[in-house]
Amino acid sequence: MIEIKNVSKVFKGEKSDVHAVSNVSLTIRDGEIFGIIGFSGAGKSTLVRCINLLERPTSGEVLIDGQDITKISARELRSARKKIGMIFQHFNLMPSRNVFDNVAYALKGSGKSKNEIREKVRELLKTVEMADKETAYPSQLSGGQKQRVAIARALANDPKILLCDESTSALDPQTTKQILNLLKKLNQVLGITTVVITHEMAVVKELCDRVAVMDHGKVIEQGETFSVFANPKEPLTKAFIATTSNLKKIHELIAENSPAIALKPGEIIAKLSYTERSVSEPLISTISQKFGIVLNVIFADIDFIQGSPIGGTVGIFSGEREKITQAIQYLIEKNVFVEVIKDERSA
Repeated sequence: MIEIKNVSKVFKGEKSDVHAVSNVSLTIRDGEIFGIIGFSGAGKSTLVRCINLLERPTSGEVLIDGQDITKISARELRSARKKIGMIFQHFNLMPSRNVFDNVAYALKGSGKSKNEIREKVRELLKTVEMADKETAYPSQLSGGQKQRVAIARALANDPKILLCDESTSALDPQTTKQILNLLKKLNQVLGITTVVITHEMAVVKELCDRVAVMDHGKVIEQGETFSVFANPKEPLTKAFIATTSNLKKIHELIAENSPAIALKPGEIIAKLSYTERSVSEPLISTISQKFGIVLNVIFADIDFIQGSPIGGTVGIFSGEREKITQAIQYLIEKNVFVEVIKDERSA
């Protein structure tokens, strides 16, 4: 559905040029939810605006359903943009128009009659569960309600593509969850290809089929969401993912010499990370029974991506040195990555 080929965007500055996007190539499949993530300033928002030419690339091609929209006329571009909906962090609703009129505005010039527009707007408001708010004004709505109206407006021209630029960043966690569920439902029911720009890792884990990681205008890593989260290759991706996990607290406790992680002779602290989809058996109880060791879990951070467990645990292994070694080897064979963080085993 979307093919970005060697796209670059350079902004001219007084003292130096800013390379916001540098030679990015991505393929986004028809009907999937694709995430583009990175820290602030990575170039995510500039890249997504290149998809509908709100920002025209300095170089490269942007193919939408096989058509390079960087080479079409202004009239053709206006028509193409109608099939690309977009929602933003701050909703961009018109404060002087009520909910109905905000959505109806997107149908201006569509050639539809007043009755057809009325039916279409009410259908859209029903889809986003805002049918009872059509006469309300933006100032009377919560953040989540405003975003639902913005989504309805973005869907007004039956787009093939929905671009979401930090669309949940201004929302509280509960409302974010509701909007993510709505986006997921729209993707499933309408088959709409969805591109999600975000710095929120929870959004990507909850929503996206595949993901690309950006840094300084470049895509440094991409793949299935589970694979990127479970086995990140690049240092920045590892650091980005680590920001969402409480497992990193173990290093703080060690630095503080906390009594909570004081080890007896022969004990070790290790972090266990799930890196494969096949991990499903109760491994902690299994190694305790199989090797006669004790594993005292200090932290656990398990989540699910695309139906598979991801994350891991940090725990203290107690028992005979040989048995601990055998247990670790067993975990590795079961596709668990084991990192020994502190070792008090006697020589």
